[in-house]
Amino acid sequence: MRPRTFRTALAALTASLTAAGCLTAAVPATAAQQPARQRPPANACSPSVSLSGFFDALDKTTYDGTYVGNLSALAPPARRGTLAGLSALSDRSELFRLDARTLEPRGVVTLADEKGAALDSEGLVADRDGTFLVSSETEPSVRRYSPTGELLGRLPVPDDLRTAPAGGARANGSFEGLTLLPGGHTLLASMEYPLDGDPADLVRFQTWQRTRHGDFRPGARYTYRTDPGLGVSEVTATPEGRLLVLERGFTAGVGNTVRLHLADRPGRGTALHKRLLADLADCPDLGATARQPQPNPLLDNFEGMAVTGRSGGRTDVLVVSDDNQNAVQTTRFLRLRVRV
Repeated sequence: MRPRTFRTALAALTASLTAAGCLTAAVPATAAQQPARQRPPANACSPSVSLSGFFDALDKTTYDGTYVGNLSALAPPARRGTLAGLSALSDRSELFRLDARTLEPRGVVTLADEKGAALDSEGLVADRDGTFLVSSETEPSVRRYSPTGELLGRLPVPDDLRTAPAGGARANGSFEGLTLLPGGHTLLASMEYPLDGDPADLVRFQTWQRTRHGDFRPGARYTYRTDPGLGVSEVTATPEGRLLVLERGFTAGVGNTVRLHLADRPGRGTALHKRLLADLADCPDLGATARQPQPNPLLDNFEGMAVTGRSGGRTDVLVVSDDNQNAVQTTRFLRLRVRV
């Protein structure tokens, strides 16, 4: 707003106060304020979540000879103000550096296991020393890599979380999400599906605690109940330490179900309770198109999620889909604003 002279501003203020007095005289104050409090946000998916936009420009593209897709995880830099930008991980072992504003690729490195083989990489954390923690659902495992992709080490994983027959996890259903809680002392991995013998809606969240030497040792374990027929595709911590949990499913001929939940901060009991923030099928499509049946053309196989900022009492969240390098799927980013 351009500055006004003092006299003009004083007159305007007096007039507005007079109008406000007339309004409250005619209508009780609580009734007058109620519509403003209940007004839904622009492009609302729910009272708690709104859609700022979507971005498809990376779909079926390459960067430096590498396919830009199969994206399963996102991670902002561990420290604000760094030049590292946003990191995106494909489940084919490619770690991309993206421009945080435009989302265009700015670099890529290839990751590998101890034998030089590719990973089924699903979860990603940018640690405070510039290294990356990467979960793979093959074993499952959590490994540490340098910014240039050099393998630096591996975290211990409890035996019962290993894939069958070594443990009770199903193949392609173990460590799908990975997040570091505020303070940097607790790392958490979410299983996608139940262990053998567990109820069909119960998944495990495993934590590790950072030692004074900087490495991680296994810590507490939590249970989380999914909606019927869905698995956990991603988990990320809010600035307050609670968990944003992305649940996802797919039905042939119908399409994807994708729901965003808010779960308890770990540490208050072993069962993490949740509340639904939004079913993404209820978001406005904003002109998005789909190449296969979907309840909403905006939907796809959303797997990656990161908190990218906060303003106006809302948390900025970026979500990305894994296109599985499939012609009927799309590499799509969603920008969400979430009130938690």
